[in-house]
Amino acid sequence: MSDETDRDSITVTRNDEAGRYEIRVGDALGGFSQFITDSRGRELFIHTEIDEGFAGRGLGGTLVGQAMADVAARGVTVVPRCPFVARWLGKHEVSDLQVDWPEPRP
Repeated sequence: MSDETDRDSITVTRNDEAGRYEIRVGDALGGFSQFITDSRGRELFIHTEIDEGFAGRGLGGTLVGQAMADVAARGVTVVPRCPFVARWLGKHEVSDLQVDWPEPRP
């Protein structure tokens, strides 16, 4: 499968049952970003993982970017406990996203 075809078939979905956002390349699961919802309704992002077979394609950034856009659209506050999510948020602006930074920052 070519890179162009891969880019055209990338989808990010929220899987509430599993507590994560998933990125798929075609029908294959390329990775996920796990979250838990705390008693205040905030979503704590705790782990992000991209399958080794899809490494180096920018899927992590695509996954987190779309997850953060969805969280912002729903008006939920995010707590970036996952180091990858924290680094991504440090480099990118997401309109209307509310972030509670943990101490110490990951």
